[in-house]
Amino acid sequence: MIKKSLFSAILLTLSFFTLSAKVLPGIDMLQQSGFQPLRGQKVGLLTHPAGVNADGVSSIQILHQSEAVNLVALFGPEHGIYGNEKANDPIDNQIDPKTGLPVYSLYGKYRTPTDAMLSGIDIMVIDLQDIGVRSYTYVSCLRLTLEACFRNDVEVVVLDRPNPLGGIKVDGPPMDKDLRSYVGAFQVPYVHGLTIGEIARIAKRTSGWLDLPESVRNKGKLSIIPMKGWKRSMTWEQTGLKWVPTSPGIPTLSAVLGYAMTGLGAEINRFRHGFGTEYSFRLLSLPGFETDILVKELNELGLKGVQFVKTTGTDKRDNPVEGAYVQVYNWNTLQPTALSFYMMPLACKLQQENPYANASANLFNKHVGSHAWWDEISSKGEQANVEKFLTDWQRKADQFKVWSSNYWIYD
Repeated sequence: MIKKSLFSAILLTLSFFTLSAKVLPGIDMLQQSGFQPLRGQKVGLLTHPAGVNADGVSSIQILHQSEAVNLVALFGPEHGIYGNEKANDPIDNQIDPKTGLPVYSLYGKYRTPTDAMLSGIDIMVIDLQDIGVRSYTYVSCLRLTLEACFRNDVEVVVLDRPNPLGGIKVDGPPMDKDLRSYVGAFQVPYVHGLTIGEIARIAKRTSGWLDLPESVRNKGKLSIIPMKGWKRSMTWEQTGLKWVPTSPGIPTLSAVLGYAMTGLGAEINRFRHGFGTEYSFRLLSLPGFETDILVKELNELGLKGVQFVKTTGTDKRDNPVEGAYVQVYNWNTLQPTALSFYMMPLACKLQQENPYANASANLFNKHVGSHAWWDEISSKGEQANVEKFLTDWQRKADQFKVWSSNYWIYD
């Protein structure tokens, strides 16, 4: 079990940081400006439940109730504006019962705002909380919305928010160009170290990041409303902000880091990562294998900054779920994605078969971003040379960090 003293200390630390906010997100700074960029304009808002100010008030409510803002339409990403839709489930357009405004779904029949959706809008405000991991789809929603707005001469204002994993750690495989998809909008490392505002800034200024003619991209109008008080060294616990679930599978900060560490590692093989328990993406189990054996095998990997502890959680029906809890003890030495790539050959070893050998690479490669890794794991299984790939990916991640620093908004 997780030691109670350590768990209590974590809770006390989180409680301390949420007493008073040190960081003000972009919505707060927009509000402090008297909504100056939006005055006299018809405004659309792309957001979700995590789009709140430092006091937890919804950006929808803030803009709708302001006499300075003419909010005319809402737009929702995957999981919807209320975050209650399941992953991969299409969402229909609707009328928001709280405001009476039309809500256009960007995860249903259309993922790109249509010309008709944008016809009555002068400015699109985007307020989405990302989690700093490439395959999380809100950045894809950002990309398609930027493209549609620039094509329709609609100005875009992005309200920036913290990267919960901070802006220092960049890790994992880059993405092969031909693997761009809705779970891989841009060629960035899997853990990219950027805020959503910085990603928008790079996309606007860099050839090839948006699927637009250069003339249209250059003409497009984009403003970023920066945060106040955020530094790249800050992970979410240091911001003083309360975490609002960004999707059903990411209810807690623990799940944010877990998604980066185990999400890829539980694809195709029989590994489970605690989804649906209070330890979402952090509780590893493998049907048919005792937890003690799994804990021993995982700890023998010798991964930096992480250890594994036998723990029992509960699923949504209050049934016990036992597994190896992924416990991070040193953030500075942790390579978040390393665990996923070691889980794959370990699954081959424990299952005594290579589940990748005859599986489809399509969705897996879109998530991972690397054809070369598929060739390795599907052909070599337990003998896959993980360290060779991690070393190469880290070199490229370091190069990306240096390049992307030219577009950073924060030190």
